[in-house]
Formats: sequence, structure tokens, C-alpha cells
Amino acid sequence: MKCAPAYFISKMKSNQPNLKTFDVFIDGASKGNPGPAGIGVIICRGTEVIKNIAAYIGKNTNNAAEYEALIYALEGCLIEKGECLNIKTDSELLFKQINGAYKVKNENIRIYFEKVKRLMAGFQRVTVTHIPRTENKGADKLANIAIKNNFNKFTSQDDCSSLKNERKVRAPEGSVAA
Repeated sequence: MKCAPAYFISKMKSNQPNLKTFDVFIDGASKGNPGPAGIGVIICRGTEVIKNIAAYIGKNTNNAAEYEALIYALEGCLIEKGECLNIKTDSELLFKQINGAYKVKNENIRIYFEKVKRLMAGFQRVTVTHIPRTENKGADKLANIAIKNNFNKFTSQDDCSSLKNERKVRAPEGSVAA
């Protein structure tokens, strides 16, 4: 498996092997653009899944959903007291904007971008890596489950016409904390 090079957003101290490190997979999804949107996040430490996050975020664009997923991931890692993060995303736009290869031109996305940068300052090291969609199926599934489970919150037919014929999916029992 070959990934694009990872770029560091860091205030890294010299080689501290005992830092609490998480591998984090993120994805945002929108049915329509804009349309009903959700995020999926998987936070792992080694081979152990620490936390799965699926959240419905209302009507939004796919790019905004990708940033929301990153924000949920960073907040979740702060709660879990993570110190070093290896974030993996299939969004080339988010990856290139966070790492400075692309400018953030859209004002709505700029608000997300600035919040992400503030949250990243809470960690010793953060890397953001672009991965193929085939390596991000878990986060993608969580984002889509979030959309499907909250589809009934839309009352206007215009907002949900693209999902009309899709079947409803329930989250597995016990997968959502009360």
C-alpha cells in the first residue's frame, strides 16, 4: 500500500517514544451537494479501536462535511488525551488545504480551516495523509449511516429527493452511547 507523503503540522519535541499516538480515519459525506450530510471518524491506538463517531450534520456540502469530520476527530482525540495524531483522509482537497498545497478560497471553508488549525495546536504532532477511498471504508460507512439514520429530519421533498429510494439502515444495537 502506497500513500501520498504525509506532511507535519507540528510543535514536536525531540523523539518522545512514549507519546499517546492515535491513527484516525475520517470521512464526510453529502447526499446532494449541498444535501443531507454526515461524518464518520474511527480513532485507533495500535490495532485497538478507541472510538467510532458517526454524526448527522444537517444540510451541507461534501467539502464542509470533510472538515466537520476532521473537527470531530480532533475534538475526540483531545477528549481521549491523544498527543500525536496520524490522520488519514480520502479528501484530496482537505489534505492539500491543511498541508498548504492549496489555498482556502471559500469563506465558509476558511472558518472550518481556522478552527482545525486552532485544534491542531493542542497536540504534540499531527500528520494528515491522503489515502485511497478503498482504505477508508470504515469512516465512509459511519458517515453514510449517520445520514441514513437521520434522514427523517428533512421535511422538504427538495432536500431529500436524491435519497428517496434508499433503504433505511439502523446502527447496530449497543453502538451508540446513551
